[in-house]
Amino acid sequence: MKDFCMTWGKRIATKQMLLIAVLTLAAACVGVWLKQFPGFSLFGALIIALIIGMIIQFPIRAWYVKDDPERATGVKDAAGLISNKLLRLGIIMLGFRLNLQVLFTTGAKCLPLALGIVAVTVILTYAVARFLKVDPLLAILVACGTGTCGAAAVMGVSGSIKVGADRTEEKSNDEVIAVAIVAIMGTIFALVEIAVLPLLGLSQEQMGIVAGGSLHEIAHAIAAGEGLGATALEMATIMKLSRVLMLILVTIVVAIWWDRFHAEAPAGGKRKIAFPWFMLGFVAASVVTTLFLGQSKDVVTTLVDIATIFLGMAMAALGINVDFKAIARNGMPAFLASFLASIVLLALCIGIAVWLF
Repeated sequence: MKDFCMTWGKRIATKQMLLIAVLTLAAACVGVWLKQFPGFSLFGALIIALIIGMIIQFPIRAWYVKDDPERATGVKDAAGLISNKLLRLGIIMLGFRLNLQVLFTTGAKCLPLALGIVAVTVILTYAVARFLKVDPLLAILVACGTGTCGAAAVMGVSGSIKVGADRTEEKSNDEVIAVAIVAIMGTIFALVEIAVLPLLGLSQEQMGIVAGGSLHEIAHAIAAGEGLGATALEMATIMKLSRVLMLILVTIVVAIWWDRFHAEAPAGGKRKIAFPWFMLGFVAASVVTTLFLGQSKDVVTTLVDIATIFLGMAMAALGINVDFKAIARNGMPAFLASFLASIVLLALCIGIAVWLF
């Protein structure tokens, strides 16, 4: 225990950790503040924090790191630690958003549809990405982000994938690429749906089902729902949260699948599945909201806001370590895969809405 505390103390009690913690907290707070304004609401706080992190890496390198390898290592380690640990804490607290009673009553019809939509979209996106020669790691991250709930899904699924030390930086870059892709894609399709869905003669309920079933981020679904009407917003929220609930299943399935087909065997010859234990915390938080906080909307809102701050810090830290050359080199085929899958997803959700609602 003493050695454990000393090891972690050395990693946490550093000037670099203090610097990165302050900067990422500021980035997260700015993201939360900006998301309330028109335009920025389409991106959401997490994407804004990621962009800020990507921008501030340049002054950090120019003014603080300079040519000091010790500082460079400290900054990289601090950002990596924040993005890893606060990500899990944020996803756990995001579970407070889910009232399972609402989902299993009002949204009961949406749950099996969400399961089918997520399964089809993840498999299709991954298949198209692999056809376009996208690396399996990036392909599955983009597929899960497109199919479930955007950035949170990318980071949650990434937590269930274990790679060797030599691929840690590659994994971080793939996370940023995947998050950027689903953010851009969700924004494009949110604007398309706000403009096109009213022209198709759909009811507000049907438009809400389409928005919640096809858009990537919760922010995208809510923004589109608000633009389509009050009933559309309610249905979009329920449908989207039904897809968010599928993240639990997706992370477990991906962990098992990755270990079976892509994990690297250690020297001892035995592999250990990187089971996403933090998702159990996500479930526990949902249960707490369902049993005790269902009528305490202010408490739930506060807890979700805190979760957003933690996730925003994780995203900003991820942006600080991003390699822009890797994004330029690997991003386009994955972007195309998500774009094609998103078109199919939209068409599928329109068909479901017309047929069942």
